[in-house]
Amino acid sequence: MAAPAAGSNLNTLLIIGLAGLGLVIGGLYWFVKNRTLNERKDQVASRRIEAEKLDAIIKEVESFQRRKDNLQKRIDLINQLKQNQRGPVRIMDHVSQDLPDLVWLDRMSIGGGAITINGRGLNPNAIANFVDNVKNDPYFEEPQLRYINQASVVPLVYNYEMTFHFSYTPKVPGAAGASGATGATGVTGATGATTKK
Repeated sequence: MAAPAAGSNLNTLLIIGLAGLGLVIGGLYWFVKNRTLNERKDQVASRRIEAEKLDAIIKEVESFQRRKDNLQKRIDLINQLKQNQRGPVRIMDHVSQDLPDLVWLDRMSIGGGAITINGRGLNPNAIANFVDNVKNDPYFEEPQLRYINQASVVPLVYNYEMTFHFSYTPKVPGAAGASGATGATGVTGATGATTKK
């Protein structure tokens, strides 16, 4: 009768041992999973902090890019304004250098690269000198005197109109001499010109 009790105790011990082993394995499994879960939570929190930092950096970069674009637009606008100012200033400078005595300007218009000058002179020779000066100016192309009309007798005044083009690059010096064989005054394309000697 003692043998079954020993077997029963052995079974009980075995069951208790298996239950304890199950508890240990379950505890280890829970510990590992809990640790993995905590690590993943830490990773998520760390990545969220990194994402927030990167988001702040991205916003700073976008803000910097917007400021840079605005500054570039202002620089481009300033350069364009300088370029637009340079042409008329240079044109006026050369026209004033080419303008002889006894001739003056009433109106000058610039459009599409063409310059039209309306003015007056005290004699046709002075106006012809102005045409020659424009013709010989390296930054002006061949001028065309559209007309010279006598505006008044006392004092003797003549109206004129002349057109020519402006170039940012000067003419080749030899090219001006080749095209200058059209007459003593260098007037080409003059329509209705009345000159008195």
